Amino acid sequence: MIGDILTYLTFFPVLGVVLLLLVPKERHDSIKSLSLIIAFVTMLISFLVYALFDPLASGMQFEVNVPWVNSVGISYHLGIDGISLLLIVLTTILTVLAILSSWNSIKTGVKGFYISILLLTTGMIGVFVSLDLFLFYVFWEVMLIPMYFLIGVWGGPRRVYAAIKFVLFTMFGSLLMLVAVLYLVFKYHSMAGVYSFDIQALVSMPLSFSEQAYLFAAFALAFAIKVPLWPLHTWLPDAHVEAPTAGSVILAGVLLKMGTYGFIRICLPMFPEATVAFLPYICVLSVIAIVYGALVAMVQKDVKSLVAFSSVSHMGFVMLGLFTLNLQGLEGSVMQMINHGISTGALFLLVGMIYDRRHTRLISEFGGIAKVMPAFATYFMIVTLSSIGLPFTNGFVGEFLILLGAFQLNTWYGVFAVTGVIFSACYMLWMYQRVMYGKVTNPENEKLTDMSARERIIMIPLVFLIFWIGVYPKPLFDRIEPAVKNVLEQVSRAKSVQLDPVTYELTRVKDEKGTVTDATVTFAPEQEEATHE
Repeated sequence: MIGDILTYLTFFPVLGVVLLLLVPKERHDSIKSLSLIIAFVTMLISFLVYALFDPLASGMQFEVNVPWVNSVGISYHLGIDGISLLLIVLTTILTVLAILSSWNSIKTGVKGFYISILLLTTGMIGVFVSLDLFLFYVFWEVMLIPMYFLIGVWGGPRRVYAAIKFVLFTMFGSLLMLVAVLYLVFKYHSMAGVYSFDIQALVSMPLSFSEQAYLFAAFALAFAIKVPLWPLHTWLPDAHVEAPTAGSVILAGVLLKMGTYGFIRICLPMFPEATVAFLPYICVLSVIAIVYGALVAMVQKDVKSLVAFSSVSHMGFVMLGLFTLNLQGLEGSVMQMINHGISTGALFLLVGMIYDRRHTRLISEFGGIAKVMPAFATYFMIVTLSSIGLPFTNGFVGEFLILLGAFQLNTWYGVFAVTGVIFSACYMLWMYQRVMYGKVTNPENEKLTDMSARERIIMIPLVFLIFWIGVYPKPLFDRIEPAVKNVLEQVSRAKSVQLDPVTYELTRVKDEKGTVTDATVTFAPEQEEATHE
């Protein structure tokens, strides 16, 4: 069983979909209960994977590699490292909470809604466990369908516009990624005589700098749209504002991480020289995203729109950390992926709770909420402090490491990124002050009821994670570090060549068939002497 545990984890939600199809659509309680049980069992399987994961081992664990379509080199190849492990656990936790949050708010098309949630879960987990580019691409595209329906069917007044915009943006990037994948596969065939979609095999394949540059650009555009990196972010506020609460939680908590995960799993190790070459441009765009997202969030009138633009700023931090190409920045970036999923997911859950009561998200409609909803105000304050990165909360850990890595790379990147932290405190605390404090001027707010038992159950695990990661993040770093070091080893060679091309030369070793078996960087003293002369 242990050898196939990733298969069970990935496709168990599909079993739930099959069972849901057998339940009459009028039996809403049965549909909700069954969906919750399936999501909860999936979460328990992910906890088991976490418990069995060896933090001291390097490389992929729980690998399954079964030939699927031999003629074109497609295999059913699954495996995880510390990075994908934590993202999978985050996915399963947020899925359970998203289902709980929708218990009373979804009243039409209940069966289709929960089927969409479970299919989306399989797609998200599938991306994180895939070690075959064909599988990776299939799961990447599969996610589009249920998310399209979640936004387009159960969303707000402009839901169709937001859903179509989301799909068009994502599909444009996906088509470019497909072209790049096919090029890699044919390139491998021209060198080795066989086709292969295996990511680990393609990583070791030598590519010229121009090939790396074009392929990096194709993959990077697809991933940057999903992040989303400025200026490709325009689909995100519309999708967040129009999506139901569960859709916003999963979109912010997990789907945005698909883009950054793609960078760390494919772009950095597979195109290291192009990564170094594009580094300044990505870092500049990341810094712009940090500052721009924060400034735009500051002037929002809708709480959900404010949280959406805060995601643009926070994901800018993640991208900056990735492209510092040092241990602190990269570890902080992975940690911030997890932290953003927890904090922003919690914010969307809280916004959904108040929307269910008032059916408005306008900041001006509230005021003095803390007096009538003290428990809600307490949870909201904890999550707000986490979002702005207060010490001893999870947000501080990731942002601190990212800033440390950014200052090591370039002082100016760090300086501008720090302003994003300051702006974040401004717009979040100002929003909290306007919503929670002051007099209750709107009579509707006097009738509000505090959090129910179900809503408290939703928030308790997220608050626990906020403080646990903020106080004792070591177990997470123990699992992240070997995976991050593997990525840095892939990039470091190219970094040496790029920074000092005269002193270093790239040597590629081929076997009798002409297949590249190794690639090393060697010191060339003759060239250095000639240069000095």
